[in-house]
Amino acid sequence: MNEITAIRSQNDGTANPMPHNIEAEQQLLGAILVNNDVYDRISSLVKPEHFHDPVHQRIFEIASTRIRKNALASPVTLKAFMEEDEGLKELGGPAYLARIAAAAISAYAARDYAQMIYELAVRRDLIRLGQDISARAAQMDVTSEPKEQIVEAEQRLYKLAEQGVAERGFQSFLKAVTDAVNMANAAYQREGGLAGISTGLIDLDKKLGGLHPSDLIILAGRPSMGKTSLATNVAFNIAKAYKHGLKHDGSEGAVDGGVVGFFSLEMSAEQLAARILSEASEVPSEQIRRGDMTEGEFRRFVEAAKALEACPLYIDDTPALPISQVAARARRLKRTHGLDVLMVDYLQLLRGTSKESRVQEVSEITQGLKAIAKELNIPVIALSQLSRNVESREDKRPQLSDLRESGSIEQDADVVMFVYRDEYYREREKPGEDEHEKMATWQAKMETVHGKAEVIIGKQRHGPIGTVELSFEGRFTRFGNLAKAWQQGEQNF
Repeated sequence: MNEITAIRSQNDGTANPMPHNIEAEQQLLGAILVNNDVYDRISSLVKPEHFHDPVHQRIFEIASTRIRKNALASPVTLKAFMEEDEGLKELGGPAYLARIAAAAISAYAARDYAQMIYELAVRRDLIRLGQDISARAAQMDVTSEPKEQIVEAEQRLYKLAEQGVAERGFQSFLKAVTDAVNMANAAYQREGGLAGISTGLIDLDKKLGGLHPSDLIILAGRPSMGKTSLATNVAFNIAKAYKHGLKHDGSEGAVDGGVVGFFSLEMSAEQLAARILSEASEVPSEQIRRGDMTEGEFRRFVEAAKALEACPLYIDDTPALPISQVAARARRLKRTHGLDVLMVDYLQLLRGTSKESRVQEVSEITQGLKAIAKELNIPVIALSQLSRNVESREDKRPQLSDLRESGSIEQDADVVMFVYRDEYYREREKPGEDEHEKMATWQAKMETVHGKAEVIIGKQRHGPIGTVELSFEGRFTRFGNLAKAWQQGEQNF
């Protein structure tokens, strides 16, 4: 091995060489050439570009191509492909392949060598990125603003971080069953029977089983139905219930409720906070906006604001965010403060990279949101608009086909829910004061629908579809649990 290392060292004549380990590269390549099964154990971690030496890159690339085709990769078979390789000739020609194969100590340590090679490659990329950032910052270019350089550098850093996510590959059925039993046990221990995070709305929790990690949940509705109100209510309920502690699997995290990230692309952070404060203090939101409050209402408002100071609810109101930025910011929030639920209001205001059509762009966005849910292992709730088709029907209850650019949304989502308030449409059917019979019929209908809302579950991978009835207080933009006639002693919350 010393002889080989000496040959390689002569070619590394730089004063400050990039971090690398030629011996580790030789050991890994030698192990692969001796036993091709080693490749399967390290293929998800190491790629040709991770090798520092260009000759080693080519050896690995040819070997991996042959192994993927179920052909033998050995010093003898690779010799035919590399006899004319100038870099290999400098090392003694095809005999170099035989030497590294003979010098490979053990295939057992191959994974450790692969990890080392990968980490050194990341360090080299970081050094190059740092040098590039430094060079660009020093260059006084009127078209390149510092803010833009920061965003670009951040994106490149996150892209570099993403490359380190090793593929999970196949797992045994025993492991999958164990995970399923652990999830069921966690639900059983909670006594409420919830496998996921509670929304704070009892009937909705019963239908959904809570909000499940890695799920993409679409919450859709026509304007004025209360999509944002329901989302803020759920976000507030989860953040308010947050308790940090030791979970059943032994890890630390949220044992109740959770840390909520809220991307508000339509409303400002102040408007969103005002809505949540309206619900918490029971002061109508229009009075908060105008400052038209009694002394008692203002005191309640201030007390609610103090109580909510410690709530782990984080709002990002940057408009027209690209989906890549949503992913990057969600990762950063999880790393710095934790993240248990992510909300996006609303899906159609995000931007994708596709310029071909809006349908393809929305498809890219929904796939990106689902990828965030899986990568961070959290539920992602994305609000969505509905097409105007609803308004032309007699029964205005929405259905899956009403989703705008619906194909990808319907396909990628694990749960699709619609918010519907019959009261909104009935109010617009009010007859004239002189039409007494019609007025009496209208008032009777209004009494049955007043203060009520429906959440229609149109799709659910893990459970039943159906309708959940909720109470709705328009003054406070608050959804709550609807007390049934048979539930004596229970109240609306």
